[in-house]
Amino acid sequence: MTELHYLTIAELSAAIARRDLSPVEVTRAQLDRIAAHDGALHSYACLMADEALAAARQVEADMAAGKMRGPLHGVPLGIKDLFWTRGVPTAAGTAIHRDFRPDQDATAVHRLHEAGAVLLGKLEMTEGAYSDYHPSVTAPVNPWNADYWPGISSSGPAVAVAAGLCYGALASDTGGSIRWPAAANGITGLKPSWGRVSRFGVVELAASLDHVGMLARSAADAGLLLDAIAGADLLDPTAVQTLIPNRHDDADGDLRGLRVGIDPDWNGEGVDDLVLRVLAEAKEVLAGLGAEIVEVTAPDVDDAIADWPANCAVEAAVAHHATFPSRREDYGPVLAAVLDRGHTLSGHDYQRILLRRMALRGGFDALFAQVDLLLTPVHPFAPLSLAAISTLGEQPHLIARLQRYTCPFNMTGSPTITLPGGHDDAGMPIAFQLVAGHLHETRLIRAGIAYQRETCWHRRHPSG
Repeated sequence: MTELHYLTIAELSAAIARRDLSPVEVTRAQLDRIAAHDGALHSYACLMADEALAAARQVEADMAAGKMRGPLHGVPLGIKDLFWTRGVPTAAGTAIHRDFRPDQDATAVHRLHEAGAVLLGKLEMTEGAYSDYHPSVTAPVNPWNADYWPGISSSGPAVAVAAGLCYGALASDTGGSIRWPAAANGITGLKPSWGRVSRFGVVELAASLDHVGMLARSAADAGLLLDAIAGADLLDPTAVQTLIPNRHDDADGDLRGLRVGIDPDWNGEGVDDLVLRVLAEAKEVLAGLGAEIVEVTAPDVDDAIADWPANCAVEAAVAHHATFPSRREDYGPVLAAVLDRGHTLSGHDYQRILLRRMALRGGFDALFAQVDLLLTPVHPFAPLSLAAISTLGEQPHLIARLQRYTCPFNMTGSPTITLPGGHDDAGMPIAFQLVAGHLHETRLIRAGIAYQRETCWHRRHPSG
């Protein structure tokens, strides 16, 4: 029998609805587990124990009065520490914001409250959501093995979900920051289309690249979280108006009628054998579920990979204009270097990047006229040790390899889902990625649910 802390959101929600478990009981159990385990894992930046218990008592009282707010009612969740949370420190992994207590919630946080979720606390992250931690921050630890990379920058959310310290978490992704942690920690990560979820109250790294998404134990859970927080928002005019179709109608069916594209050259170039094996097995499962496998040629992403650092740097410099360079001494060296670069790129060079982004998006739009989904790696490496990842900063070609299958889909704004698909000989998780056309998250969730009904990788979790 699955331990309480490793239930999916759907399973926990059903137990709460049946009155088998109470929100207060579950919240106390989560807080106890955090107290017992997070001292070694460092996934929480700020625990909201009193607020969580108060919220749990309120939703329990609502239940007694016959008011159920939906499938997140009474479910304890975490939020990455760049989402504004009223009255609660929101540091975004930085020193410059460590005393910032917003006077209102981010729209996504507000919608979780409205859905009856119980928020346990703010989850740790890299500085400003870029690639390294501020020197004052203790990095989260991969619960599968402390010697392995937990991913960036949504590492705290992924570690907490994987270790049973929350049932799901809000996160963000600017170049891979939902997908790498999901893969490294053996959980499911959904990066919706750019604009599908409001960015109001989410500390910016790079506005046109930042995607608000979620980390969860299953594709079904990711869908429940997306249902709760997606949609138009008067506070964010870039949030799309289009409603999410009812994905529940066919979520339990097979994948007949779904075309899954595979570019064997792109997927195979410099990709480790273990990753190739996971891709091959995922292809077989999807085909067995009725999906039509279509060989395609993906657009060339080399320019996107080369352009992403400069694009991100310019937008990050805009986001930090009030505090950088005036408070340079409060920044860590990696983020400071990025902001310096953002101040030096010419307008002509930035415009060329934007034009290449438009061409890339057009190329993928054409591809998604041929297929419904694209199957790719998350990154070309087998699970990365901390020793291996520590050398990335000295090897730009390795950074480009790491971003090869992630940052292009921030440049296009395409939705993706990351699914655990295997383990290496050391027991570390390996994942794959499905990508869809703009605003077609329902296809990703449908495929993810079907795949996870046939496999058990998402059911595996660290010991303890």
